[in-house]
Amino acid sequence: MIMARILCIWFGAGLLRPAPGTWGSAVALVLGLLIHRIGHFPLLALATVAVTLAGFWAVRVHTAGMADPDRSEIVIDEVAGQWLALLFPSFGFWLMGLPAETFPYPGWLAAFLFFRLFDIWKPWLVGRADRRHDARGVMEDDLWAGLFAGIATMIAAAAFHIPMML
Repeated sequence: MIMARILCIWFGAGLLRPAPGTWGSAVALVLGLLIHRIGHFPLLALATVAVTLAGFWAVRVHTAGMADPDRSEIVIDEVAGQWLALLFPSFGFWLMGLPAETFPYPGWLAAFLFFRLFDIWKPWLVGRADRRHDARGVMEDDLWAGLFAGIATMIAAAAFHIPMML
C-alpha cells in the first residue's frame, strides 16, 4: 500500500543520504518544535501517540513479506522516538507555564542528541527490541530510545539547574 510506504519513509526524509535515521530524526525535531509552538505539550503528546500508532500500522503493512523489515529508509520509527524524547522537556516547560513559543535550545538539543545516542548505541531494552527483527521491533527500539533520551534529558537538566539554584 502506497500510504504505508509514504508514512514509513516519512514523506521522503528516509530517502536522504547519508544516515537516513539522523535525517529522519532531524526532520522530526523540526516538526516537533513546530507542533510544540502551535499547541504546546498537549498537541505534541497527541501527535506522538498518533505517529506511533500510524507507525506500527505502516511498518507492518509496508514490510509484510520482507526478509529484513528494518530497512534504513524506514524513519517513521525515528519520528515517534524523537517526539517521545521531546515530550519530556515540553512537559516541563508546559508545567512551568512557559508560553508555547518558548522551547529553550538546551532542552530540544539534548533530546535530539540523547535520542541519536541511544538509537545508535542500542543499550538494554533498545537492543532487545532491535533484535526482534520484525515490524514491531522496528518501532519499539526507537520508542525505548526515545524514552531513555527523555529521561536522560531531564537528568541532565537537573544536574545543570540544581547546582545553580543552591
